[in-house]
Formats: sequence, C-alpha cells, structure tokens
Amino acid sequence: MDRPIDNEYKIKHIIKRILGTILTVSIVVVGLFFAWLQLSPSVKRVRIRTAQVDRGAIEATITASGTVLPELEQVISSSIDARVLKILKRAGDNVSKNEAIIELDTNASILAIDKLNQELALRENRQKRASLALDEKVNQIKSQEKLKQLDWQSLKAQAIQNRKLFGQGLLSENICQQSELLEAKALIELQQMEVAKQNAEEASKTEIAGLDLEINILKREQNEATRLLELATTRADRDGVLTWVVLEEGATIRKGDVVARIADLKSYRIEASVSDIHAKAISIGQVARVKINEDYLNGVISNILPTIKNGAITFEISLAEKTSSLLRSNLRTDVLIITSKKDSVLRIKKGPFVNGDGKQEVFIIRGDTAIKVPATIGIASFDVYEVVDGLIEGDEVIISDMRDYMYLPEVKLN
Repeated sequence: MDRPIDNEYKIKHIIKRILGTILTVSIVVVGLFFAWLQLSPSVKRVRIRTAQVDRGAIEATITASGTVLPELEQVISSSIDARVLKILKRAGDNVSKNEAIIELDTNASILAIDKLNQELALRENRQKRASLALDEKVNQIKSQEKLKQLDWQSLKAQAIQNRKLFGQGLLSENICQQSELLEAKALIELQQMEVAKQNAEEASKTEIAGLDLEINILKREQNEATRLLELATTRADRDGVLTWVVLEEGATIRKGDVVARIADLKSYRIEASVSDIHAKAISIGQVARVKINEDYLNGVISNILPTIKNGAITFEISLAEKTSSLLRSNLRTDVLIITSKKDSVLRIKKGPFVNGDGKQEVFIIRGDTAIKVPATIGIASFDVYEVVDGLIEGDEVIISDMRDYMYLPEVKLN
C-alpha cells in the first residue's frame, strides 16, 4: 500500500524544478545576449576616420584646375614670307637679348626693297621734271601777261589821246570809238592771261602735291619693308628660355606665323579652368589660392577669357609671390576661388560622410558607440564644412562613408 508523499519533499522538489527553470532561462538569456552582441552591426575603429568639431574661420570655395605658366612669354612671328635657312637655337636653350634664334631666307624681301628704291627714284625724277615743266609754263604765261600789259597800256594811252583830239574836233568819232574798243579788248585779254597764270600755278601745285603724296607712300612702304627685313632676323627682345622653335630647316613660313616662343622663367602666373556652371560666381579681382603640394600661394583673378570651350571657362590668376620656389613651368595645381568668408563658426573636416549642404544625418562617437544624430551643414571650403546646428564644439564625428549604416540609430565600435 502506497504511502503519502511528505510535504517537505514536495516543497524541495518544487523549489528544485523552479531553480532549474530559472537557470535554464538565464543560460538562454545570456546566450541570446552574447549572440546579439555578435550579430549586432559594428565597425572597427581602424576602418573609420574621425574628426572633431572646432571653431574658426571658413571660406566658401570653388575648386578649379590650374597650370603654372611663365608670366611673360615673347611670341616671335615671321614678319615676311620666307624659308627657314638655319635653326640657331633649340627649345630649352637659354637666349640673351638681341641673340638670333633662326636664320631666314630674305632674298625675296631684299629684291622687293630694291624694287621700291627704284620706283621711288623714278617718282622723284618724274617730280623734278614735272616741276621744271610747270615752272616753264608759268613763266611763259607771265611773259605773255607782261606783253599784254604793255599792249593794253599803249592802247589805253592812244584812246585817251584820241578822245582829246575828238573833243577838239580834230578826229572823227569813228576813229575814237575804234581806239576805245581796242583798249577794252586788250584789257580783257590781259585779264584772261591773269586767270591763265593763276590756273597754271594751281595746276602746278596740285600736280606737285600728288607726286609728293606718291613719293611719301613709297617711302613709307620702303621703311616698312626695311623694318620687316630687320625683324626677319628673329632676335630675342629679352633674356629667357626658348620654349618652342620651328622644327624644320627648309620649311616655308608665312608672314605672321609663329617661329619661336621665349619665356621668362623668373616669374609665373596661373591659367585655370572651371565648369561654366560657376561662370556667374567668378569675377576679376576675386581672391584665389593656389595649392601646390601642402602649400598655398595667394593671388587674384586678373583676366577671364570671354569664350567657353568644352563646357569650361578659363581665367588667369596673378600671384602675390610670382617668383616663389614652389612654381615650375607647366606644373598642375588645384585652385581655390574664394566666394565668401565667415569668421568664428563651427567646422568639421571634409569627408564622404555628407553629401552637399543642408540637413544631414551623421554619427558622433560616445564611448564605444557611434550614435546617429541630425545636423545641418552650411558652406564648404576646400577642406572643411560649416556646421550650422546639430553638433557642438568638441564632438567627434565619423567623416568616412557610413551609408551602409544609415538605417541604424547607432553602431558599435570594436
């Protein structure tokens, strides 16, 4: 016959079962906790870049690409149509002022000058002959005028005498009238000779002036041809380095063709280009900074080319330190165009953690956790963003790309 179970035994058995259940649940909970720790998103600290929010000045910039060029470059063009006889200097050679660079065949120009000299001599001879002929003609007219003057004076005296005799009844009226008509005719002829003399003198002056003009034109052509012939020696007008020269001896070049370039490598300028979407933000006199390695050179925009090529606008920068040792001809540089400036604002170093300005979500570090917070980004310089709100000075922010974690409110750091 079964005996009834002792109450004390029942209690102990119940307690044992409860403790077992609690232990099992605890083990499961702890296991789940550690599993959650292993499975929850995390990132290793060595794989992220961080920066602290600080306070200071910020300059909004537009980044352009630039090239270092000599500030002064002499372009030597051919002043005549000619053939290259000899190349005296090559690209890279140093040249001194007035030193010849190439030798051109100038025979055609010399012949042209000789022809002008001959034409000029012929015109001067023609002018002398014309002047003599006109002087002779004027002198003849003057002689004829003097004769007419004498004839008129004689007929005038005769008419006066005849009028006296007619008044005394010693001469007929018909004879008196004839003498008066002869006097009037002589006067008209005298006046005609005066007009002819004036016309001859004016014609002489006009013809001589025309010949003078032709001679002056020929002299100018002669002087210009001589000047161009002297320029055909292609000499340097300053000390410098020859950066380019026509390549082939025997090549035919036309008037105006570039035959050499000489650069002064003591001072430099920057030629830069940027997308034409920034055209309205760029103006002459605007401050710019040229980045060479980790150094910066200050300058201002001195010229903006009026044409846009391949969607880019080109401009020139005049440097404050034109002779800096950092500058090398044809060196590629980054150019920062300053569009605005703010003093004493919160800043954070640039990185791919944000995309443009406006409201953004960023991760700030709190211990071993990166917590996502909203922030507003303002203007941007070459290396920092302005923080408008959402962050405070001293916050440590992840500035590397965190797009894969943006759906999480926080991320563990290992």
